[in-house]
Amino acid sequence: MSGKDFNKTSGTNWEALEAMEDEDIDYSDIPPLTEEFFEKATLRIPAPQAQRLVEIDSDVLNWFQAQGGGYKALINSVLRRYIENSGEQSAV
Repeated sequence: MSGKDFNKTSGTNWEALEAMEDEDIDYSDIPPLTEEFFEKATLRIPAPQAQRLVEIDSDVLNWFQAQGGGYKALINSVLRRYIENSGEQSAV
C-alpha cells in the first residue's frame, strides 16, 4: 500500500455541497465545450463493454431469456452456427 490512511473521514462539507444550486458552481477553470470539440470528439468504449453493445429487439431478447439462464451463451451459439453454416468462416 502507499501508506495513505483510507479510513480518514472526508473533509468535504457535504451539507453545504448538497445545499448548493447549480448556478453557484464555479466552472471558471473548465474550458467551454464548443461545436469544434464535439466535431472532433471520438466515442471510446472499453473492449469488454464493446462486446455487449449489440442492439437486439426486445421480443427477440425476451425469447432468448425465456429459454433459461444461459441466454447470452445461447445467443452466441446461434450466431456462431449461423457463421459456420454461411461459409464465411474466415471472419471468425
